[in-house]
Amino acid sequence: MTATAKADLLRSLQNDAVLLLPNAWDAASAAVIAAAGAPAIATTSAGLSWSLGRPDGQALGRAEAIGVVARIAAVVDVPVTADVEGGYDDLAATVTEVIAAGAVGVNLEDSRAAGGPLYTIEEQAARIREARAAAAGAGLPALVLNARTDVILFGLGDLDEVVARTLAYAEAGADSVFVPGLLDLTALRTLCDASPIPVNAMAMPGGPDVAALTGAGVRRISLGSAVAQAAYATARQVTLELLGEGTFDSLDGALDFGELNGLLASGSDGKID
Repeated sequence: MTATAKADLLRSLQNDAVLLLPNAWDAASAAVIAAAGAPAIATTSAGLSWSLGRPDGQALGRAEAIGVVARIAAVVDVPVTADVEGGYDDLAATVTEVIAAGAVGVNLEDSRAAGGPLYTIEEQAARIREARAAAAGAGLPALVLNARTDVILFGLGDLDEVVARTLAYAEAGADSVFVPGLLDLTALRTLCDASPIPVNAMAMPGGPDVAALTGAGVRRISLGSAVAQAAYATARQVTLELLGEGTFDSLDGALDFGELNGLLASGSDGKID
């Protein structure tokens, strides 16, 4: 499948249906997620940063991040959309290189740094236009651009600010808007009704489930860093059990060695039931 075809497929998954994304952070997690039936792979900057020994929050270099994206794209056949945080030190170069790495979508946030401040609406709209131009220059004008706003996540504004940013980002060329931290169903319905582009919510334990989120109008649901956090929690639990009771029951349910090894040996040809 060509890059354009993958981008068109990714766009249709969030425009014509509901796109569910358990985020990956390395090639193995991406292979497992794709083999389990995910129609697309989204990366998580947090999980990716942790796997490289860095904290989350725009602490990675462009080359480090895109290197992981390239490894992920090499082992799956489904569309890959990359979390490029704020675009690193050169947004146009980041978009160009992430396309070359095999991604057909990007997640671009409006934070200048972890916790804020944010780019102004006008500044971020200009950055979205810059990203669109870079994608066209790289031969993929169909790149799917998911515009993330951290207004709610960092407590830097209200729903009116989110709506204003959504409208501006859509006009600038964003394909969808991502509002992490916004899980109030009434607020999500208000945003979805006002938005000309699909709304992406980040689900979490204890929050609304898929049915409730889609009922509010959400069309893209991702898990962010939660899958990576669960994997690391398993590593901690196994260690505590081994060093404490001297048993290994926490390893029950682990993926079979041959099954996992086979996924990476054969690319995305394997399937997990």
